[in-house]
Amino acid sequence: MNNLEDELHDQLSRRTFLGKTSAGLGAIALASLLNPTKGVAGSEENRAPGKPHFSPKVKRVIYLFQSGAPSQLDLFDYKPKLETMWGQDLPESIRKGQRLTGMTAGQSRFPLAASRFKFAKHGHSQMWVSELLPYTSRITDDLCFIRSMNTEAINHDPAVTFFQTGSQQAGRPSFGSWASYGLGSDNQNLPAFVVLLSKGRDGDQPLYAKLWSNGFLPSVHQGVVFRSGPDPVYYLNNPPGIDKTSRRRMLDYLGKLHQEQYKQVLDPEINNRMAQYEMAYRMQTSVPETLDISKEPDYIFDLYGPDSRKPGTFAANCLLARKLIEKDVKFVQLYHQGWDQHGNLPNDIKIQTKSVDQPSAALIMDLKQRGLLDDTLVIWGGEFGRTNYSQGKLSKENYGRDHHPRCFTVWMAGAGVQKGMVYGETDEFGYNIVKDPVHVHDFQATILHLMGVDHEKLIFKHQGRRYRLTDVHGKVVKPVLA
Repeated sequence: MNNLEDELHDQLSRRTFLGKTSAGLGAIALASLLNPTKGVAGSEENRAPGKPHFSPKVKRVIYLFQSGAPSQLDLFDYKPKLETMWGQDLPESIRKGQRLTGMTAGQSRFPLAASRFKFAKHGHSQMWVSELLPYTSRITDDLCFIRSMNTEAINHDPAVTFFQTGSQQAGRPSFGSWASYGLGSDNQNLPAFVVLLSKGRDGDQPLYAKLWSNGFLPSVHQGVVFRSGPDPVYYLNNPPGIDKTSRRRMLDYLGKLHQEQYKQVLDPEINNRMAQYEMAYRMQTSVPETLDISKEPDYIFDLYGPDSRKPGTFAANCLLARKLIEKDVKFVQLYHQGWDQHGNLPNDIKIQTKSVDQPSAALIMDLKQRGLLDDTLVIWGGEFGRTNYSQGKLSKENYGRDHHPRCFTVWMAGAGVQKGMVYGETDEFGYNIVKDPVHVHDFQATILHLMGVDHEKLIFKHQGRRYRLTDVHGKVVKPVLA
């Protein structure tokens, strides 16, 4: 054997040997007993379909995730009852002993806090929207509100993880990774799943890479973070002394080495790793071109607001999201921090809404004028809602709100969903759902359905169990479908 073969031979282990022989006669015999219509068990289950189960209404998704949990009671879910009962205790008949966080469980009182902000009806659909969102108010006839979202998670990290991966525990594939795995990519020069991060105020709830991880799916489906600045993707540019020709020559030789290694160990991650190297090579040209906003006309910057000229802001990332889906990126995930307002909410939420209101509405209008809203779905919302009672001291001028998983609001716009619609209803206190509850798994199942995917069939077998984004739950919310 030559030196390369010697080195690869030394890498073989008992695990590798068992892996290589797992497709032998014993495995085939067992597979035929478990499923006589297939060969080796799981061989078809873990092969990415690359195409939808049925005709999709949505080709691309932009998910504007508001990390920290926006207060639905100050933005979308108007409750006059809280005005008439301001300062009175939340009735026990409404709370019903439901779980509280450690931040308010010790309070002796739970004084009801009506929003300081005025609400009005907007559009032909007569949607209630707060004065904090003047730009969003102009596009209500394009929006589909779900006011009856609910979740089990009561703390930020498990709640965000649940929305993004279908599980409160880390380690599962993210929503965008499932979309990439199930549907493949429409642009071979850009990732199918791109992540953009923007920051609100200091002290935000942290965001971790597990939220855009591929989990146990092949690594090619991991979300790729695009950052502001001269190097939007770390280590993408060639180091000093390496030009495009030498990089190409290096990749060609590296590919041969990987193929030799694959023949020995039969590990599919070897090919996935090589695919990522090749993608990075193609991205060296495609990413700078895609992220270049210098040629955008002034009226576009005016539409998205002054922050759109500042890299890394929510407004700039909304504009980048539009450019990415123009290049057929399948799933664009924006994370915007700063909504965790346990105290001083009236002041902090003013600052927060000012940074997101105009660009969120601008994105819808921009997509619409380009005809892209016809096959793109935009989602806006956080991980849970906020309480109707004040955390800490309540005054006419100031209050805070704790976490509330029982009911909250998200909105969608674009392909496949009803326009100018409100689905679900909360009680007059804004504490419990009284009509048409939508669980996180239901929401995930609905988005996949719009993308042409049956959530019960998008499965990956891992460690002897069949996994899916919706776990063993979820039903499509058909009334919101157009």
